[in-house]
Amino acid sequence: MKRNFFRVLSFSVLGFAAVACSSPAKMAKNADDVKVECDPQVLEVVANKINATYTITFPEKYFNAKAELEVLPVLVYEGGEIAGEPLMLQGEKVAGNYKVVSKDGAQVSDNVEFEYVEGVEKSTLELRFTVIKKDKRIEFETPYKLADGANTTYMLVDKNGTTALIDHEYQKVIKETKEAQILYLINNATVRPSQLKSEDIKEFKQFLADLENDDRRTIESADIIAYASPDGDEEFNTELSLRREKTAKDAFAKITKKTPVTAPVNASSVSEDWEGFKELVENSDMQDKELILRVLSMYSDPSVREREIKNMSSVYEILADNILPQLRRARYIANIDYRNYSDEELVVLVKENMEALDEPALLYAATLVDDNDTKIALYNKAIEKYSSEKAFNNLAAAYLNMNKVDEAKAALSKVSNKGCEYYNNMGVVALRENNLDQAASYFAKSEMPVAKYNMAIVDILKGEYQAAAEKLAGAGCGNEALAYILNGQYDKALNVLKCECPKSSYLRAVVAARQGDAKAVESELAKASEKECLKARAEKDIEFAKYRK
Repeated sequence: MKRNFFRVLSFSVLGFAAVACSSPAKMAKNADDVKVECDPQVLEVVANKINATYTITFPEKYFNAKAELEVLPVLVYEGGEIAGEPLMLQGEKVAGNYKVVSKDGAQVSDNVEFEYVEGVEKSTLELRFTVIKKDKRIEFETPYKLADGANTTYMLVDKNGTTALIDHEYQKVIKETKEAQILYLINNATVRPSQLKSEDIKEFKQFLADLENDDRRTIESADIIAYASPDGDEEFNTELSLRREKTAKDAFAKITKKTPVTAPVNASSVSEDWEGFKELVENSDMQDKELILRVLSMYSDPSVREREIKNMSSVYEILADNILPQLRRARYIANIDYRNYSDEELVVLVKENMEALDEPALLYAATLVDDNDTKIALYNKAIEKYSSEKAFNNLAAAYLNMNKVDEAKAALSKVSNKGCEYYNNMGVVALRENNLDQAASYFAKSEMPVAKYNMAIVDILKGEYQAAAEKLAGAGCGNEALAYILNGQYDKALNVLKCECPKSSYLRAVVAARQGDAKAVESELAKASEKECLKARAEKDIEFAKYRK
């Protein structure tokens, strides 16, 4: 009886030893004893990469002390698979440099990264184990599933970028003036008959007469300004200029008797015409004019100015003979609105007589036509006729709208005055070429709001979603809504998504899916599916995995 007891005890000890010293084969056989976890459980593509951290928990007495274990992360997707960097582990008695897993068990974590390839939207991340002892390799029969993947919602960003046009400066109404004047004798306010017969007044009267047959010009107002020259007593000059204002108004009534001015006529006076004096001196060829101008800049008091100038006796004689008589005057100014070509007229001229358009008209007409080929023709005409720097920039924008990146770069290379529009458009070129760092550098040099929105595209593509949302705030575009979605700000996203277009419907479906609204998912995807590419995307998009029938 005693011998039987020891035999049973002996078998029990041997059995325990077998469990304690697991063989490589038993490691594979007992694969279910190993636990694996992954963060995240749903993979996400960020900045064209998939990153995950997996954790393996080995139970006590599982790992063979003389074995190595190769842990290979593999992303399996439709059309292929991608192997990550293997993690190598070893038992306590292996003379190697791998991470050691003791007989007491262990928890091991590692990071894995995969480059995005088309097809990983529907994929599985798994771990494949292979036990190695000497030359023998034993593969585990079944891989461990870690996570499903992969979310590519950020790729819904519109990454074309928005171009910028330099302002055409076309004026639909051009302000013009027509001016004439009469001269008075010194200290006198009487209008001499000879002044009303001067060539200056004759031209003015003829201009007013011609306005009646000019369909493009309209007189909006007229100004009568009477002056006294800046010599003599200031109080006397103030009273003199007021008298000249009255007589000038009476003379204007005679001048316009046959062609009355129905627009408002404003009369005023200037007691001492220092501005006119300065202008005449500047434009003269007087030998000491710089000295006179220095006096004007040094003193603001009219009496001091006059005293200092009169002290230069020889200079003052020239002023008295040649300058001051021209300041004893009254000016007649007709303020004219010239009506430029209307939008409709410009469109006709583009087709029939493009040659008749000046630079601003050519640049503006390009904004009125939808056809990119016509835009390009207009810009090329502006370049041909005026060597227009603006046209080179705007030509690049037209090429970018046609996705002709090389042609756009060629046009921008001709721009020498590199302003905000240039840097924005160069940034769009770099964005189209997927050179994100260069694009960001160009956008940073442009102070335009559109450049800030374009920079947000770079942020989204680099995974910097919060920065993108801040830049896009108030833009009211799909990229703004997408940035909010990527940041989990769903209410803000929905406030932006007012458009009833397939893209907006798709983004609303993403929000609904994340909020668990199955009915809204179905409704919005039905509308988004009007666009075939969105319909195909939805069928694989992991955002809607649990809502598929």
